[in-house]
Amino acid sequence: MFRVPTIVSLLLLALPNTVFSSPCVTFDASFNLLAFGLNGKDWNAGTQDTWTSGSATDITASGRPPFDGTGTTCYLSQFFNAVYVLNGDAANPSAVHIYDAGAKSWTTQSVNAGTFDPSSFNTILDHDTNVFYALSKGELFFLDMGGLKAANESALAWTDVQKAPYDASYQPVMAIAQNHIHFLDVPGTPAGDAQIFVIHFSFFQPEAQAYPLPDGSAFPATHGQVASFFQESGVQQEFAFIPDDGSATYVINVETNTTQSLPGPSTKDSKASYAAGITSLVQLDSTGALNFLPYKQGDASTNAQAAWTKVANVAAVAPPGATSSATASGSASGAKSSASKTGSTTASATSSQTASGNQSSGVSLSSRGINTLIVLAGVFSVFACLL
Repeated sequence: MFRVPTIVSLLLLALPNTVFSSPCVTFDASFNLLAFGLNGKDWNAGTQDTWTSGSATDITASGRPPFDGTGTTCYLSQFFNAVYVLNGDAANPSAVHIYDAGAKSWTTQSVNAGTFDPSSFNTILDHDTNVFYALSKGELFFLDMGGLKAANESALAWTDVQKAPYDASYQPVMAIAQNHIHFLDVPGTPAGDAQIFVIHFSFFQPEAQAYPLPDGSAFPATHGQVASFFQESGVQQEFAFIPDDGSATYVINVETNTTQSLPGPSTKDSKASYAAGITSLVQLDSTGALNFLPYKQGDASTNAQAAWTKVANVAAVAPPGATSSATASGSASGAKSSASKTGSTTASATSSQTASGNQSSGVSLSSRGINTLIVLAGVFSVFACLL
């Protein structure tokens, strides 16, 4: 007769060797779609005209982060054709991993977190200054990336700017447009309004700004995800807001102070993340599936007819929901950066590791797989208590 505690022990022993996948999606400066950490690899899906057929290109390279952090995110630095990854490495949560899209290479930038909490924040990357601004537990911080497209040996530092005029319980919903940070769903702020921080003057505006829809209605005061649309040149002027229930896609224009209501994503997923280029909004859902909504800035009638479509060339090489061995060539521990030896970094990247030199040789799991393990552990524990 088998003993349940033994099975429980074996299950728990297996968990430390498991790599939890935390992929992210963004663009390079030519607006090729980049998906990191899907099925243990990184992919270039090309420009929008190629997404619905064929196969994405494998761009997995050495030095990449393991993409096992909590809430990994990635950001395009358009001027430098670089991607910055936050929370890409659970072992080094304050590190920033930098992907030079031109050289197709990774480095790891050490960062001193100070009082900044890398486990609890939301952030934007300002287009013109190349500075991260993050709200964490009621405090506004910044991290100046300078002109980095590769890590240097000197550690960067998160700097406390000031206390935000919002309740500390606020779960930030932040968007960047016209070098202003727009905060949505701030307690006490009406639906359809945004609170604003003016970056160049380091100033919280005392009054909210309204962004009504043409019929006078408003986007809801609720938590959701955002992504700012790029321009060929210049700063972002519009951003998309997708409530957690996926009921609609709202595009806010800060030049005209108006909002468009477009179809919500076909996959309703409160854990999905989003990235915007110039002519599209991309959703990465929690199964690893990619879908996009075509978008034409300044053309409301065309946008009203748009529909969400699968990014088929990524699905062809990285099927949603699949698990895979950590076989990618590169890991955080193998980063080609002297800076990685001096500290940790804040990163948003993809979720896989190399077979050699990685922190774990375990299996990459989807959120469904993680939940299954948790449930099994709970069941076995109950039986153990009964025996």
